[in-house]
Amino acid sequence: MNIVLDNSVTMRWFFGDGKQQELSYAGKVLDAMKTASAIVPVTWGLEVANVIARAEAKGLVTEARSETFLEMLEGMEIEADTATFAHAMSHTLQLARRYKLSAYDASYLELSMRLGLPLATLDEDLQKAAKKAGVKRFA
Repeated sequence: MNIVLDNSVTMRWFFGDGKQQELSYAGKVLDAMKTASAIVPVTWGLEVANVIARAEAKGLVTEARSETFLEMLEGMEIEADTATFAHAMSHTLQLARRYKLSAYDASYLELSMRLGLPLATLDEDLQKAAKKAGVKRFA
């Protein structure tokens, strides 16, 4: 099984905080990653790095904890979609406009639509947009 993995789920794994329902969902996705592959927009790595760098700068996590988490991610089947850039200023921009999303969030929606894969996300705006666009949410 392949899924499109949103950074909101990835960061829930890292921080382990949030509502019980969100933690449960993130846990289901993490369990699925034992046998599934994830596809992410090329910006996913930058999003992950940005959140980690900011959390370290605020003293919320140590660099050692971050490195352990990054090693976990490296052990997963996560592939960056190289075609994300080619769609950024066309279809992705149109989706961002239509659903009032950031271009980053719209890139996850575009990728799910283009590849016909379910989207694993905790982002409420992205969930609403995906539902309107007919994209299945990973369950």
